[in-house]
Amino acid sequence: MDVPKDQLNTLLDHGLFSSAQILGCFAVSSTSINPETSPHLKAESLVLFGDSLFRDKEYRRAIQVYKQALQYHKILPKQSANSTPTPRSTLSASNISSSPNSCNTSPINENEVKFKVATCHSSLGENRAAIAEMEGIPSKSRNLEMNLMMAKLYRNSRHNRAAVGCFKECLRNCPYVFEAIIALAELGVSAKDIISLFPQTPNRSGRPPSDHFDSSRWLPRYVEAQCCIASNDYKGGLDLFSELLQRFPNNVHILLEMAKVKAVIGKNDEAIMDFETAMSIDPYVMTYMDEYAMLLKLKSDNSKLTKLVHDLLNIDPTKPEVLVALAVLWEKKDERGALTYAEKSIRVDERHVAGYVMKGNLLLSLNRPEAAVITFRGAQQLRPDLRSYQGLVRSYLAVSKVKEALFTAREAMKAIPQSGKALKLVGDVHASHVAGREKAKKFYESALRLEPGFLGAALALAELHVMEGRNGDAVSLLQRYLKDWADDCLHVKLAQVFAATNMLLDALSHYQAALRINPHNEAAKKGLDRLEKQMKGVDPDAPEEEDNEVDDVDEDQDEGELL
Repeated sequence: MDVPKDQLNTLLDHGLFSSAQILGCFAVSSTSINPETSPHLKAESLVLFGDSLFRDKEYRRAIQVYKQALQYHKILPKQSANSTPTPRSTLSASNISSSPNSCNTSPINENEVKFKVATCHSSLGENRAAIAEMEGIPSKSRNLEMNLMMAKLYRNSRHNRAAVGCFKECLRNCPYVFEAIIALAELGVSAKDIISLFPQTPNRSGRPPSDHFDSSRWLPRYVEAQCCIASNDYKGGLDLFSELLQRFPNNVHILLEMAKVKAVIGKNDEAIMDFETAMSIDPYVMTYMDEYAMLLKLKSDNSKLTKLVHDLLNIDPTKPEVLVALAVLWEKKDERGALTYAEKSIRVDERHVAGYVMKGNLLLSLNRPEAAVITFRGAQQLRPDLRSYQGLVRSYLAVSKVKEALFTAREAMKAIPQSGKALKLVGDVHASHVAGREKAKKFYESALRLEPGFLGAALALAELHVMEGRNGDAVSLLQRYLKDWADDCLHVKLAQVFAATNMLLDALSHYQAALRINPHNEAAKKGLDRLEKQMKGVDPDAPEEEDNEVDDVDEDQDEGELL
């Protein structure tokens, strides 16, 4: 042969894809291979050439080459029956396929080539074509990697029943396919059913191997934790993850899972601590870092947020987490630019829930509630959690669809029982119209009885008191909470109530207290600026003279250099 195939394999093994492509061109065009008498050699050369294209992410070219290889593979039976067999001395025994679908003269495995074609289609976002290729592989011939690919394709196409079957097959082969465990939990399969799939592999003595016996203690707890989270039993999930963390201290995966859940349910300070602990152990971790970015934005900690985005860009700027973090950073300066980043994150990974949540919130800020409804629905279809319910309710209220908002809030209450956040959501809907304020008050009070430390409900109830003219009740409520929770938002709300009742010195004291707790609190800064003007006898609503145009120049330049 003119082109040694072992050298082509060596180039591929060492990641020298450009050289492999060039050598592959020589291999497939060599006149020493007669495609009529030696189609199996032609097919092998084409597969190796396709591999070089595939690994260099030239998926469209790779598909074409792989399909040519399969065409030559199909004529093998006719050639083997009517032609003299070609000497096999040039082929290594390791290259001979053991596939039941390949005849004894074929060096390629038809099922593996079809799998590569499907992978190319999937990488191009062509799920339907990928599924068609995968369905051409007999189910008994699919290995673990093929079953996982099949499951993901079915799930992306919303063929959930078929996806469940493929994910289950993965766990029957290997209980440690965590992607399958998480997916099955999210698709509503019970922990008991998932655990029953784990293979039992006793040794000769009839006892399980020691490593299996050891993992059989913690792996079911991990499954139970994921099922709790998927069914919105956040407390149960966090308790199980905490138990696992005691056994596996400094486990970055568990810390991040706990941080994400705490961010969803509003335990922001605890979530930030877990994220920062995980980052101290693994400074280059990217999982859920967009969730961390959102928390920093809520805390108005712009310096940490800017550093985080800078670090993420240096690690891998193509990840969806980085694009969402960029959207968070740009939200204050350019909401339309931020929206572009959020949309790009979804294009990169159409199952990235944080991208949908960020996009929905930006659309609301840009006064596009109809589009926000569609986006939050997309998030719910992927994983209905508290934030998607909250976003959907806000979006419906913004377009005055009170019935739809109430239905969604009640749905959240059923999906997340014993949740003060879900009760508050129903209260928010009732509070949106005058006739429902008394009902709203009852829901807010119920939320506080269920979760006494839920400051969101306390602030909403205080706002309701103010709307009804009960400023004294609002002050009493907020001061009662301040005894136990030194929170900057409580101080800001108290300052606003005092300012509205012309108790300016009290208002000043609480704005200053809020800024001592959180120097980045924008509401406190703006409120204090307005209050100081009132105290000086200046109309706070009068237009300002444009003498501070360069206040944020340094910050703008920093962000410009960063991005």
